[in-house]
Amino acid sequence: MSLLEENKKLEQLDKQYIWHPFTQMKEWVEDVPVIITEGRDCFIKDIYGKWYLDGVSSLWVNIFGHRKKELDEAIKAQVDKISHSTLLGLSNVPAIEFAEKLINLIQKLYSKEQTINNLPDNKILSKVFYSDNGSTSVEVALKMAFQYWQHKGIKEKTAFVSLKNAYHGDTIGAVSVGGIDIFHKTFEPLLFKTYKAPSPYCYRCELNLEYPLCNLSCAGKLEEIFRENASHIAAFIIEPMVQAAGGMIVSPPGYLKTVHDICKKYNVLMIADEVATGFGRTGKLFACEHEQAWPDIMCLSKGITGGYLPLAVTLATEEIYDAFLGEFKDLKTFFHGHSYTGNPIACAIAIAALNIFEKENILENVMKNTGILELWLEEISEFKHTGNVRNCGMMAGIEFVRNKKTKEPFAWEEKIGWKIAFSARDKGVFIRPLGNVIVIMPPLSISERNLGQLLKFIKESIIEVLG
Repeated sequence: MSLLEENKKLEQLDKQYIWHPFTQMKEWVEDVPVIITEGRDCFIKDIYGKWYLDGVSSLWVNIFGHRKKELDEAIKAQVDKISHSTLLGLSNVPAIEFAEKLINLIQKLYSKEQTINNLPDNKILSKVFYSDNGSTSVEVALKMAFQYWQHKGIKEKTAFVSLKNAYHGDTIGAVSVGGIDIFHKTFEPLLFKTYKAPSPYCYRCELNLEYPLCNLSCAGKLEEIFRENASHIAAFIIEPMVQAAGGMIVSPPGYLKTVHDICKKYNVLMIADEVATGFGRTGKLFACEHEQAWPDIMCLSKGITGGYLPLAVTLATEEIYDAFLGEFKDLKTFFHGHSYTGNPIACAIAIAALNIFEKENILENVMKNTGILELWLEEISEFKHTGNVRNCGMMAGIEFVRNKKTKEPFAWEEKIGWKIAFSARDKGVFIRPLGNVIVIMPPLSISERNLGQLLKFIKESIIEVLG
């Protein structure tokens, strides 16, 4: 069989056997799939030998580029010891060492809030609960918050508050606190009820106000919900600084700290879903750092292993952890876990990833590239059909509209975002849109030269599609 015949067979087998996520399969099987066979730095290569700039970090997970030597070596070294053992009734060395390293790192970032607010030690994130993806880390957080209040004897605190345009994953609990109808509406009969506060979406403010004259009225609406219902609200969940899957919606300055303080005022737990924003994406190691708005519970995944293997953690304070302590007969145990919880290989890579952050000054590269990106976004903002550009660090979105003055969007079925993405793909750039929003989120280690090429080709594609 020739190489061409092998490739055609792979394409046929993909269509025959694989059901792809978030993909209309009728259209997929009518097209030629791009099948990846290799990666190097910020590039991925298909079976025909064509290389693409990975403009979305293999769906927001890759931090240091593909085939990072230190991460490759971490996998090989751990495989030579053991690939997996359970955390149910046992522990393992990499899981212990990563938990210690992560908590020590986070606690060093607390100094400012501790000084200003005299934060006691039991209010600081100090415990690590392992799972294997962002959705499950959120499920853990929701169950943890719910059970915490049950153990505290405040059994009426069972409800959750989230934001419109929020995305926290695809499992039932995570979908319940989501706020994107196109993803979540179908499953509404399966979901538990939640309170929904306005999204800090300044470009399309649902309160018809403008920042900063609005005085963060969207946060004020959240406080109204708390004022009327705090006695039975267990927790508020938020994606700090950026609602990623909602369209790269960047909250205005002061919003995160304001909602954090509102949670404290009304004795409501705050859950920070940093699955997308964590590990340097926003220019800080964690998005909560920007306004020193540290939560009671934090969810981390995606970049945690540098984009190599599934791993997630849900971090909690000592205060929350202590509520689960008791005698065996008390049934205070947190009854949650997964088969691959705390997988040794994944934890070994996560340790290596944190070491790279320390050794290679990754955040300095992020800040430098952010400056380049923001200058480019200013240029794109002048285009006829650019409604809004927004970014926080290297998380960026460009929202395209039919009418710039009225903000009238393109119809969903026009697939404007996809047309731009397909044009970019022809030029050797892989990006994936969110409706009419083009997402730009390359590996954090991308060089200035490669970032320049990425932006050049995306600009050409925008012009090609929209003029």
